[in-house]
Amino acid sequence: MTEPSLITACRSMLARDLVLAMRRRADVLTTLIFFLIVVSLFPLGVGPEIDILREIAPGVIWVAALLASMLSLGRLFSDDYQDGTLEQILLLPHPLAIIVLNKVVAHWLVSGLPLVIFSPLLGMQLGLNAESIGILMVTLILGTPVLSLLGSVGAALTVGLRGGGVLVSLLVLPLYIPVLIFGAGAVESAAAGLGVEAHMSLLGAFLAMSMVMAPWATAAALRISLD
Repeated sequence: MTEPSLITACRSMLARDLVLAMRRRADVLTTLIFFLIVVSLFPLGVGPEIDILREIAPGVIWVAALLASMLSLGRLFSDDYQDGTLEQILLLPHPLAIIVLNKVVAHWLVSGLPLVIFSPLLGMQLGLNAESIGILMVTLILGTPVLSLLGSVGAALTVGLRGGGVLVSLLVLPLYIPVLIFGAGAVESAAAGLGVEAHMSLLGAFLAMSMVMAPWATAAALRISLD
């Protein structure tokens, strides 16, 4: 029997992770509902003044997206570890980093993409104009994959550990801060009528670097955790 090609293996892994995620809709919805609730609570605590809400909206939405992304990291490798699938993945004759990248893509599709889709609704709720909402969506499209890629390294280092969710947060939170700063900063600059090219360029650079380096770091972390 011939070994499956890399493309076939990647396609099968992506389809498998998406099917499993759809079977556990409660886990998927938890991240989205958390994101919606956190942002929606701020007007109740800060007050209904639209000028204040518009000013804090970029930071509020980005912090909520960051926390929601961290909430879903624990499921990235834990289920595969518990049922033995992760050990079989390590035995595949293909580069583990490429397989990991497919798992991160599946994770972003079910946990990061819904945040991007619902962000315009929350932006309107906090008084952002159409241009700022457009910039917000672009920053989330560039930034949330970075959160998933960086988070995969922490998830791999803590797989199989008791209380790994807390450790993941401690490991990846410092790495998330630059993404948060430039993501929220781009929306604030757009709202103030300033240029956003520098922020977008840095977010794009973060995404490119993460796509190149994070899968290899995650693959190494998985091998260390399972040794």
